[in-house]
Amino acid sequence: MAKLLEYNATLTDRVDLTPKLSILRVKPDPSWGATAGQIPDFEAGQYVVLGMNNEREPEKGSVQRPYSIASPPEQKEFLEFYIRYVDQPESDNPLTHLLWPLKVGDRLYLGKKITGHFTLAKTLDPNDPRLKVFVAAGTGLAPFVSMILSYVTRGVSPGQFAVLHGASIPQDLGYRDDLRRLFASLPERYMPTISRPAMAPEWEGDVGRVETFFDDEKLEVLEERLGLKPGELEPGRCVVYICGLYGTIHNTLVRLMKRGFVPNDRLIRKELGLLDLEPTLFFEQYDNEPVLDVKNREAMEQLLAETPFAGRLVSNT
Repeated sequence: MAKLLEYNATLTDRVDLTPKLSILRVKPDPSWGATAGQIPDFEAGQYVVLGMNNEREPEKGSVQRPYSIASPPEQKEFLEFYIRYVDQPESDNPLTHLLWPLKVGDRLYLGKKITGHFTLAKTLDPNDPRLKVFVAAGTGLAPFVSMILSYVTRGVSPGQFAVLHGASIPQDLGYRDDLRRLFASLPERYMPTISRPAMAPEWEGDVGRVETFFDDEKLEVLEERLGLKPGELEPGRCVVYICGLYGTIHNTLVRLMKRGFVPNDRLIRKELGLLDLEPTLFFEQYDNEPVLDVKNREAMEQLLAETPFAGRLVSNT
């Protein structure tokens, strides 16, 4: 049985976007390490652990899980999280089932270390002029909200960013109003899309999973909306960040490798013979299925044959 957690934080606010999608604000105790009640510095895009004791079934002990922080580092009063209730959990002690009954004022556990490498600071030169394209599925939007709010707060133009966010229905598009305001002068830099339009006949925006923006037949349209010329969605002009589950990451990665984008994952680059190349596509994955089956040499050869990296796999074996 997992050791019981000593609660060190309080739920100070929650916004229930739907019965199964919420934004939670958590304020740590001074003992957590918050100096004078202030959240310590961290980098936008990082994550921290949340945890609960299972008081309904004490024999199951406690459970912890990492969550990306949606609030920017400049917000010193609380940490914000964008969380979906897991309907079909893999565990018999899922954290979301314990978080969901929480009310404002209730207590929970907050991990004492904010960490993670999925940040602009850890992946790019601070003066890199390329367009940063953020691709998010569902709650994978959280780190990008933190990044954009942080950089805009520091005076960086939102024109350096583009956000492609996919969800099932419009109600699942968290932070939609905030992002529309941020991109008011560049409305095409925020592209929400829904995958179940039959459930939302009033929806007049994009439809399809977020990775379908990168379908071969749609790429030129995407480039035009981003303010790029045909063929300019390439590593010399853009850097791509993806956050979500396997399907979104795999499909986006495969399609963009054809344009010359290099994934940041070291194992993938090593197995494909790309270690000498600069990463230009970064991803944060919320599940465990390998993004590419790099041990399937035949499949990898077929993949590379459609990219500028054809032949590298053979020379690397």
